[in-house]
Amino acid sequence: MAIKWINKRFKIKRSVRYSFLGATVFTLLLSYLLSLYIIGFIGQLLDSITSRGKLEYIPILIFASLAVFIVIFLLTFYLLTKRMINYFSVLSEGLGFISRGNFEYRVPVRREDELGMLARNMNKMAEQLSSQKRKEKEAEESKMNLISGVSHDLRTPLTSMIGYLDLLRKRSYIDEKEYNRFINNAFSKAQQLKKLIDDLFIYTRLTSGDMILTKQQADLRELVEQVLFEFIPIAEENHVVVRQHISIQEAAVHIDPEQVARILDNLLMNALKYSKPPKVIDVRLTSNEAFVYLTVANEGEPITKEQEIKLFDRFYKPENMDPNTHIQVGAGLGLAIARQLAEHQDGCLTLEYENGQYAFTLELPLA
Repeated sequence: MAIKWINKRFKIKRSVRYSFLGATVFTLLLSYLLSLYIIGFIGQLLDSITSRGKLEYIPILIFASLAVFIVIFLLTFYLLTKRMINYFSVLSEGLGFISRGNFEYRVPVRREDELGMLARNMNKMAEQLSSQKRKEKEAEESKMNLISGVSHDLRTPLTSMIGYLDLLRKRSYIDEKEYNRFINNAFSKAQQLKKLIDDLFIYTRLTSGDMILTKQQADLRELVEQVLFEFIPIAEENHVVVRQHISIQEAAVHIDPEQVARILDNLLMNALKYSKPPKVIDVRLTSNEAFVYLTVANEGEPITKEQEIKLFDRFYKPENMDPNTHIQVGAGLGLAIARQLAEHQDGCLTLEYENGQYAFTLELPLA
């Protein structure tokens, strides 16, 4: 208590060194004063009970004073440093828990000196180790889910392709028309398999940080018109109408054109797969002073709020959303890839959803 009052009174910064120094100085002074008082009391007592000279008792008094001084010093120093020493034991015990893998254990912070700082650092270390352990567990689960998802999605087209090739190998076809149908189906499944592998390759590069973009100055309007020119025939084959709403003459952006085209293609194919009658896809291109906004909107099956949040998750396919027939279904990586590619372009990809109306918007900064 005395040391705390001194620290507070003179605004001395809390420190283990100062605490030990203060305890030592205080104990020395107290022991010296108390030993003088006790020896003086003993001397008076000897004067009262004997008439012999004091010189005879000087060795005894010196020994007694030294013994009293040592006893008082040890006792006082122990009492003053007891809490500090006990806290060392608490820290040692906590470190033992953490070293044995109990990363949820937290050491109580009872001091504002180096020991308190040590306790906080130990807790921070335990928190970081706990976070790292959780991330490792999530990474392991993610890896297993990735393997499971890829295996499932690759198996279906591969099995079909092997089946058609086996029929062709055994010449199990009736006529040339059926032969051509087997060839076309096998080719279609091979294309689907290639698309799945390409998506997986790109997603892996994006998540690992190995994706290198080749950015350059480009006109987003021109890029959108080019992608739509190639997409509209595919939409017409599937009886889907594409309506263009381009209200700007030019949109200069600093992007990787190939990857932005991939984003738009993923959004268009996603809308094509899951549009419901009247099967209309609206493509809008607008801008303000700082950003350009590319929106792909369509009407599809209603989804829940939880499903809406998960739409950008990898391998996620809402169970109640059946794709249109004759359209190849991907591995559920399209939207995940599109969002990550948008972020790599210093932009973002968002979704506005309401009662079955989907509007995916790519936002990019103007150059």
